[in-house]
Amino acid sequence: MSGIDILLEDHRQIRRLGHVILQCHKQLEAGHDIPIDDMELISSIIDDFLDSIHYSREEDSYFPCVASYNTLNSDIRKLLIEHEFSRRVSRQISRHLAAWREGHDSREPVGRYMKTYWIYLNDHMDKEEKFFEEAQRQHISREEGLEMSAQFQTTKAAIQLDRILDDISYLEGCSWCKEYPKK
Repeated sequence: MSGIDILLEDHRQIRRLGHVILQCHKQLEAGHDIPIDDMELISSIIDDFLDSIHYSREEDSYFPCVASYNTLNSDIRKLLIEHEFSRRVSRQISRHLAAWREGHDSREPVGRYMKTYWIYLNDHMDKEEKFFEEAQRQHISREEGLEMSAQFQTTKAAIQLDRILDDISYLEGCSWCKEYPKK
C-alpha cells in the first residue's frame, strides 16, 4: 500500500465521520437530544484523527515531498489554509461543547459548527483527491510512495487509528445517528 493509498483510506474513514457529523447536526437542528459525551467524542476524533494523524501525514510528509518538485506549491498552500480553517472550526465546536457542559444552551452553535465542518470536509477531501491524482501523475515515484507509506504506518498511529475507527463505529451505531429527524 502506497502513501497515497493510505491517505485515500483515511478519506474513506473521514467520510464515515462526516456522516456522523451530519447526523449530529440534523438531530440538533430538529431539536433532538444527543448525549454530550457523544458530541465530545466527535470533537475528539476530529482532533485526534484529522489533525494529529491525517493532516500530519500530509503536512509533514506528503506535501513536502510534492513541494520539492516546485510545481504544485500554490495548491499546497491552499490546502494548508483549509487545514487551518478546519482547526478553527474544530476549536469552536470544542468551545461551545465546553460551555454546554457547564450549563449554557449551546445547541445552536454546536449544530451550526457541525454543519460547517461537514461542508468543509466534503469540499476539502474532493480538492485533496484531485490534488493527489495530479501529484501522483506528475511527480510521486513508486519508491517515494512506499517510503511515505512506511512513515505513515508507525505503531503509535496504527494503535491510535484502531481506537478512532472503533469510536466511529460506536457513533455510527448510536440510535441518534441512525434516526433521521422528521421535518
